Amino acid sequence: MHVLFVCTGNICRSPSAERLAVAHAQRLGIPDFTASSAGTHAVIGHPIHPEAAAVLAELGGDPSDFAARQLTPKIASGADLIVTMTRAHRDAVLEIAPGKLRLTFTLCEASRLISEQNARAIADLATLRPHLENSEPMDIPDPIGRGPEVFANVGAQIAALIPPILELFQASYGAAKD
Repeated sequence: MHVLFVCTGNICRSPSAERLAVAHAQRLGIPDFTASSAGTHAVIGHPIHPEAAAVLAELGGDPSDFAARQLTPKIASGADLIVTMTRAHRDAVLEIAPGKLRLTFTLCEASRLISEQNARAIADLATLRPHLENSEPMDIPDPIGRGPEVFANVGAQIAALIPPILELFQASYGAAKD
């Protein structure tokens, strides 16, 4: 199973989500789980932003050996689930990969659909999406150009939203194994 995380520059939010998801999947012992990330306006080839890298390391993720890349239709087509940081990123994914509508969600949407609406499989996410209240914020703010406390808050927000997604994959793995 492969999850693609998407943000703007692919140097803060999406690589943090990617690396935290991988670390969490390893702790949970989820086999065949992979994650990657891309940006809608990527700073191609750049490493994770230093502030984001420091926060990521504190949260248990590995910021090393990373290079930002641009989102392409080919990258999107290889994902079993696409998780974006904002609704605008979700829209950008769907512009280049409209066939991924039922597999593309904001991080907040996906996490809430699993934890609040009891989604138990990726297919459930699209079915349950209409049940979400639109009053709740669905976007993870961009920390670029802001202080270290904003990077820390964004990292903590991402770290809190990742576990339900990994638990969905863990449940899917358990069901596939039976």
